[in-house]
Amino acid sequence: MDKQTEFVLRSLEERDVRFVRLWFTDVLGFLKSVAIAPAELEGAFDEGIGFDGSAVEGFARVYESDMVAHPDPSTFQLLPWREEAGGTARMFCDIRHPDGSPSWADPRYVLKRTLARASDMGYTFYCHPEIEFFLIEPERQPGAEPTPIDHSGYFDHTAQPQGTDFRRAAITMLEQMGISVEFSHHEAGAGQQEIDLRYADALSMADNIMTFRVVVKEVAMSQGFRATFMPKPFTDEPGSGMHTHLSLFEGDNNVFHDASAEYNLSRTGRHFIAGLLSHAAEITAVTNQWVNSYKRLVHGDEAPSFISWGRNNRSALVRVPMYKPTKGSSARVELRSIDTAANPYLAYALALSAGLDGIERELELPAEAEDDVSSLNDRERKMLGIEPLPRSLEEAIRVMEGSELVAETLGTHVYEYFLRNKRAEFAAYRHRVTAYELDTMLPNL
Repeated sequence: MDKQTEFVLRSLEERDVRFVRLWFTDVLGFLKSVAIAPAELEGAFDEGIGFDGSAVEGFARVYESDMVAHPDPSTFQLLPWREEAGGTARMFCDIRHPDGSPSWADPRYVLKRTLARASDMGYTFYCHPEIEFFLIEPERQPGAEPTPIDHSGYFDHTAQPQGTDFRRAAITMLEQMGISVEFSHHEAGAGQQEIDLRYADALSMADNIMTFRVVVKEVAMSQGFRATFMPKPFTDEPGSGMHTHLSLFEGDNNVFHDASAEYNLSRTGRHFIAGLLSHAAEITAVTNQWVNSYKRLVHGDEAPSFISWGRNNRSALVRVPMYKPTKGSSARVELRSIDTAANPYLAYALALSAGLDGIERELELPAEAEDDVSSLNDRERKMLGIEPLPRSLEEAIRVMEGSELVAETLGTHVYEYFLRNKRAEFAAYRHRVTAYELDTMLPNL
């Protein structure tokens, strides 16, 4: 038994923990949980907890349904909203088959495989997400847009206490769970908030994002409103993105930094960006996996619509932040397409895989987009070689179907299940008569 496992078992007794929740995600990124008694945890560390994989989205077919959840002791934390006598702890799990082999359907394993590939190349992959979401009133009339809790704007400091009080409570709870927060503020949309997590290795960050979603929703409910990570809940407000800053390190050295290079961006960093751009359309069905995601990726809105890169250009898909250009450890690239409803394990696996492919093939970085890409016309963008991102889930699915990189990164099981699920989602969406059609056509046709 290693020291971390001993620490967990000792903490259960010292902190009077009555329940241990074992967490994992399905292929679409929905959190799953099973609670066990502390007396069962030592056995769970040794043998895992069996469950019916066929009942979890994308995990297994009925005739091969037995799966085993193995808790990861390094993810042990107490749930601070369960602080009453006899508390509750949680750990993330790795999903395996009964013979002990990893489950190819486990999104956490998909990311672990990709991180292992980066490690074989000498790299450690770090992520720093800016997570946006809306706070809305709990009640909503069927067919009507939700009601935001305020009408403040970007960076607004107002006498309305809801957003400020919420962010303070959420950040306090996140930090109690060992999740460090860098910034928080009101975003541009009415009721829209942003909380930025301090950078961490990609696996820890994906775990943190899943925890973040639970904490935000728990705090919102405790204060009498709802939090939603829906990419575009309002027609006339900006959508919610999860812009993520990415960096690669070799030991303590940030390989994206080169003090002698233009913009202090190394050749490795340039190749990585070129890989992201080369595979951007292919990975969009995963980074933006819902039909609603494409309401956010609208031409002229604040989210990226075209495949380009720039420095201080916030219309670009990939941005090279210039806040601290001479500080080597701060060198990074920002991928701006990911939305807050993505499965972070799969999204980060594909972003890393795309970047590593650019490094391995030494892809050349195209010219920087210096103008607002969305303000150019089609002819101007074509002359600059700037292609659009997929404009709908259906288009994103078609591009993903032809991607060897996505298939190899996700593995056959996840790749095929994901495509089946998304085809069904778009078919159901296309079948649905929308409020827009009824409002604009019914009175006139």
